[in-house]
Amino acid sequence: MIPGIRAVAAAFVLVSGIVGQEAVAVPAHARTVNVFAAASLSGAFQAIGNAFESAHPGLKVELNFAGSSMLVQQIRQGAPADVFASADEANMNRLVERGGIVGVPQLFARNALQIVVSRGNPQHIAGLADLAKPGLTLALCAPSVPCGRYGAEAFGKAGMTAPAASQESDPRAVLTKVAMGEADAGIVYVTDIRAAAGRVEGVEIPESSNVEARYPIAVVKDAPNAAAAAAFVDFVLSPAGQQLLASFGFLPPRVAPSSQARTITKSRQNESTKIEAWSYPSLRDLGLSCFCDPPECLGKDHRGGRHAPSSG
Repeated sequence: MIPGIRAVAAAFVLVSGIVGQEAVAVPAHARTVNVFAAASLSGAFQAIGNAFESAHPGLKVELNFAGSSMLVQQIRQGAPADVFASADEANMNRLVERGGIVGVPQLFARNALQIVVSRGNPQHIAGLADLAKPGLTLALCAPSVPCGRYGAEAFGKAGMTAPAASQESDPRAVLTKVAMGEADAGIVYVTDIRAAAGRVEGVEIPESSNVEARYPIAVVKDAPNAAAAAAFVDFVLSPAGQQLLASFGFLPPRVAPSSQARTITKSRQNESTKIEAWSYPSLRDLGLSCFCDPPECLGKDHRGGRHAPSSG
């Protein structure tokens, strides 16, 4: 359970947790958990939401998916969010620094980038350099969105300036444009292409140019249903939650949530809280060039977003 969350209302209803979780006391009136999650988590969190409801009879999960920056804006404007799951640490820190998060955000998943192209790859795109071809129509996430910032970083690592492109609100919008033929290519997450298998294809971005996306989750300050929100976060971090994320192609955090190395510094003068930088090894340390389909890698089939173990 996240430190600092305590149920204090009367007439509590006890609901059982999943294996490995304690029973969670939830106020009788607190029946809905409003989860604001990055768009790239859509499929995985829909499955997690269903599993959570089955494990906690009487609770209902309401999911709101959008770009992480848009979700931060909604929360700041007073949207009734209980849980925030971001596709990057920068947007989570925007809430942390304003005291908008309870406790310490926990990393719960990782992702990587991949080039999305139309079925059959008619433009014969083989890497990032090909995205600068004259006449190519490119769709990218806007710079304020995690996938847009990650994409710009990938171009920089490849020694390129990001080519001219449409600016989309989230990776789903990028993928939709490519799938509908409105763009020749784009950059999204590996999990997005995997979820859209058969509609689009993926072209691998080598590790030397790729960027690892890290996903933190936390209970929102003044959450309408704080106890239920904490239970949902616990569920995501639990073995069952992690297995569901893996089934959608997400990698687990580098270390177990309970032992994540992080430091919180707090200034009593301005009441601001900031998460200091966390350090992680590279994808190669796991013996992976990108993602594997559980339970084992299925070979380099870029069309499905699959990659074989790295050889070095």
